[in-house]
Amino acid sequence: MLLSLLAVMVGLVLLMWSAERFVDGAAATSAHLGVSPLLIGMLVIGFGTSAPELVVSVIAAYQGNPGLALGNAYGSNIANIGLILGLVALISPLAVHSSMVRRELPVLGAVTLLSALLLLGGVVSRVEGGLLLLILAAFMAYSIWQGTQPPGDALATDTQQSLAHQAVSLRRGLSWTAAGLVLLVVSSRLLVWGAVSIAQSFGVSDLIIGLTVVAVGTSLPELASSISALRRREHDLVLGNIVGSNLFNTLGVVGLAALIAPIGVTSEVLLRDWALMTAMTVLMTVFALGWRGRAGRINRLEGGALMVMYLVYSGFMIHLVVQGA
Repeated sequence: MLLSLLAVMVGLVLLMWSAERFVDGAAATSAHLGVSPLLIGMLVIGFGTSAPELVVSVIAAYQGNPGLALGNAYGSNIANIGLILGLVALISPLAVHSSMVRRELPVLGAVTLLSALLLLGGVVSRVEGGLLLLILAAFMAYSIWQGTQPPGDALATDTQQSLAHQAVSLRRGLSWTAAGLVLLVVSSRLLVWGAVSIAQSFGVSDLIIGLTVVAVGTSLPELASSISALRRREHDLVLGNIVGSNLFNTLGVVGLAALIAPIGVTSEVLLRDWALMTAMTVLMTVFALGWRGRAGRINRLEGGALMVMYLVYSGFMIHLVVQGA
């Protein structure tokens, strides 16, 4: 048991460090290769911060623990909105200016609703996993097209400022990307082994462990990048990071894991985890887009509401672990 706990702790620390190196290296390399700031903000940073979820879920599915993969994806989405976005908004209200982020939010809502149809059947099959990956590919193609358009979006401005703030050479960018990727795999294998061992020790499902310990751990890169962007008042980069990450988790992480091994789904996943994820996604969208002439922003009260939802959910999940549910 102690060895499993140590594996999880070391895995989480390595995962956070390697993910940050991977994202920073990939962003710097992309900039040196002439990729537009908007595309870097949308894909490289937004999707890149989901690399831990992807690697952990692929390894879990490959090793015969697809429940851990699903719990990791949905739990990370819940943590991204409730813990990270809620905490950041409590520190400083977020103003939303980027038209690209505004267009991504309804897409995230539609994808979240689509996932319910897949869960209703009691299993996410390989065919359905492939469908999710096709939708992700179509969205990425659209994003690449958007990245070729004339600059001017607030997300592109925020990304450009972020790249200028931490400018690195092409050589260092490539080194960070390679080292980060290798350590991502190593730390993810360590984390999955420890998490599964703990789940077996407590007599709980790997889904529960994925929704709690693993989900929070793999969301730490989003927290680090969001706090860093907030310090530079790059509000659109914070929200773009969360939205991009949740899109990638819902489509790419679940899709690839299901393609490797079909994921069995119990009714509580739909009624408990998916329902909360959807409610938080809807609230985030309403807050960020605004209504009745109200400008799009997430203030401290709204951030606090998201945080409370997350804390209540986490308390309930901890109760399940203690009870050995």
